[in-house]
Amino acid sequence: MSHREQFIWQRGIQLAKKCYELTKHFPNSEIYGLTSQIRRSAVSVPSNIAEGYGRVSKAEYVRFLQISLGSLRELDTQLIIAKEVKLLAPEMFDSALKEVDEMQRILVSTLQKLE
Repeated sequence: MSHREQFIWQRGIQLAKKCYELTKHFPNSEIYGLTSQIRRSAVSVPSNIAEGYGRVSKAEYVRFLQISLGSLRELDTQLIIAKEVKLLAPEMFDSALKEVDEMQRILVSTLQKLE
């Protein structure tokens, strides 16, 4: 099975796409600030899932899932900051934040099953 067939990787890709769409509407003054930070964190989630899946041991896979979870929590924080400083209408963030919460539940559940 390829990492591309993993449900958590697919959800991570969806989340990254959503974050790219959201940050397209940020002001140009944020291109090197929150736009960049949000995109990097969002891309890091499925990237680390994929990298961990390709590792030899279960322990390495778990470690990369933990890194992915850390990136997800960074993303959550960055989205909340962007919402609080009103880079967009607050309701525009709700869907992304909901998806972050769901992704976090999926990752934590996966980690619990593996550990």
